[in-house]
Order: sequence, then C-alpha cells, then structure tokens
Amino acid sequence: MDPTACISAYRQAFRQEPQAISFCPYRVSPLGTHVDHQGGPVHGFAIDQGITIAYEADPAGRVTLRSENFPGQLCFSLDEIPGTKLGDWGDHLRGAALLLSRRQRLWVGLTAFIRGTMPIGGLSSSASVIIAFLEALCRLNRVELSDRELIDLAQAVENQYVGVNCGKLDQSCEVLGRKDQLLYLDTLDDSFELIPTPTRMKPYGIAVFFSGLSRSLAGSGYNLRLDECRAAGYSLMAYAGLPYGAFADTRLRAVPREVFHAYRDRLPEAWARRAEHYYSEAARVEAGTAAWRAGDLEQYGQLIFQSGHSVIHSYECGCEQLITLYEILRDTPGIYGGCFSGAGFKGCCMALIDPEQRDTIEHRVAQQYLRAYPQLEGLYSFHLCHSADGIHEQRRFGQ
Repeated sequence: MDPTACISAYRQAFRQEPQAISFCPYRVSPLGTHVDHQGGPVHGFAIDQGITIAYEADPAGRVTLRSENFPGQLCFSLDEIPGTKLGDWGDHLRGAALLLSRRQRLWVGLTAFIRGTMPIGGLSSSASVIIAFLEALCRLNRVELSDRELIDLAQAVENQYVGVNCGKLDQSCEVLGRKDQLLYLDTLDDSFELIPTPTRMKPYGIAVFFSGLSRSLAGSGYNLRLDECRAAGYSLMAYAGLPYGAFADTRLRAVPREVFHAYRDRLPEAWARRAEHYYSEAARVEAGTAAWRAGDLEQYGQLIFQSGHSVIHSYECGCEQLITLYEILRDTPGIYGGCFSGAGFKGCCMALIDPEQRDTIEHRVAQQYLRAYPQLEGLYSFHLCHSADGIHEQRRFGQ
C-alpha cells in the first residue's frame, strides 16, 4: 500500500499535513459466496489494494471527511451523531462512530481524506472504509479492540446502522488475512485457519475484472436472498420436527443436509434453490481446502467456476453484464477459476490466473466484454492484485 496519493489529496483538501494514515485492504472470496450469513465455512484473501485514510486529530470532537470517490464534505460531531442512517456515503462512518461511542467514550475527532485504490463494487469497500475509520478513531482515542471485537463491531455497523444483513466474511478477511495464506473461516463459531500457499503450487495472481457497473447492497436483492435462506431453513426444521426459535435467528447451518434432501420438494422452488446453493457451496469450501493443501490449483480453480455457476443458477444473483463477464472468464485460457466477487449485484468478477498469461488474459477478456457492451468502454477495467496482510499492517505517516 502506497499512501502517497492519499497524503497528497489530504494536503490539497485541507492545506495541512496529516498526522497519520489508516489502511484496510479489500478482500476477495474464491469460495464460500453467500454462506457466511448462514453460518457456513468460507475462504478469503486480503489483497494489496484497499482504502487509505489520511487524518489529523480534532481535539474538539468534530469529524470532517472528504472522499476521492464521493462528492461533498461530511461533517458531524461525536456528541451529536444521528441515531439512524441518512442515506448518503457517510452512513458507514457515522454508524462506525456511533457504535464505537456506545462501547467507549470518544472525545477526539478527526479531519480526514479517504481514498480507494480501485473501483467500488464487489471487493467489500464498505467494510474496508468502516475498519480503516474505526482504526483511526481507536488510535486517536486510545481505544484497544481485539481482532474479534473489531470484526464484530464493523459487521454491526452494516447490520444495525446501514441496514445490510451481511455476515462476517468481509470483515474477517480484512482483519485476519495474511500474505500468501488462504483464510479458512468457520462463521458458525468464528474459528479460522490461515493455510499457507504450498511451495509446489503453480504461481497465481488475483485478477479483478470490474464490470463498469457499481452497486449498493442496501438497494439490491441481498437482504431478500438472505430472507429466502432463512425461510428455507425455518420450513425445513418445521417439516423435520427439529426445534427452532426466532425466524431472524434461523441459519441453514442448523439444518442437516439429509433433512434438506428429504423435504426439498415441499419448499417453494426459489427457497429450494437458495438452500441448494448453501449446501453445495459449503461442500465446495471443504473440497477446496483439501485441494489448496495439496497444491492442486487446477482443481481449486474448477471449484471456483462451479461456485460461480451455482451463484447464477441456484442463488440467482448477477446482472446480464456480470454473467457475460463470468462466461468469458470460464472460456479464457490461463484462468484457473473465476466467479463474481462479493454479492454479485453488479460490481466485479475475480479470478485466479496464470501471471505469465496476464497480458493475453487482459486483452482477450476486455475485447470480448466490450464487444458485447461497447457503452462500458472507459468504465470496465482490469486489475492484477496479490494477497496481502490485513489491517495489522497499519503505518503512521512518516514511519
């Protein structure tokens, strides 16, 4: 992470030097899409692109923010944070300050400039912004949070303030991720393992293909899909005579797969497809873990392609452009495996690729995609990334 551009933007915006920087990486999840909110297992990497915040302390407790990605200036006082979202780009930051202030008194605000290094959509930029901002507030107010506390707090901002019922995948990758290691996270109990890349594994790069279409989960079908999973799980438990509690607490992880197969035909077809994705994706994560340990990148890549197919046909995510992009990736030599990155409501696709074929892959995918959608010329983009350490790689300006 090079903070130079963010520091320069801070100087230009506020006519002073920043005191420090906070950086949080984006994440990609090759396997485990849409199962974290159901208590399932997931895979993820933190990548070497993300959100940088250059900032200076404000002893009066004011928060003043500007962003390279959004217009205008955001201002609020730590003593007067709105209790509900306002519907603008500042919701994630006001929510972060509000929920942190409920745990610990905050008296130092900040003046900050926020810069994202890649297009927004599909890389968990919202979680990155929240975590980087929380880290800055904690540092200024001498608040110490454990990794788990930071992950849980960042998730609560999205769930309770912004209104997106996401799981812990994004936050966990961005806090726990380590370079050249695959994160395996069991979202049922938050246990995790960092699995090193075997020395015998072929070299790979993490490619991101931005469709040119941005999205917001708060206005997408994300929450509807989650409710459909809950409805499927709730119904299956009732059919099987299993104990169940509140609908909002229902997770498919609590329903054995054999129960799903026994009562699948009683479910509305849409609910059955959502459950089918959950069970097949959880199995792919476990198979992928074995393939990764064995250094079998080809097998791991095929599982990623299978995940992408399930997201499209069983979970029914993806706009026309993203589906086209996925299909192009599937048919492009040198790509081990690819799928939607993130929720799949616009945004981007990710893939593990042979780095020696980077130029050929970049040219072929762009040519075919822009032939189908010439109006996205200048908006579509390709980025080659690498795995990286999570938020622990923070640095102070000048260090």
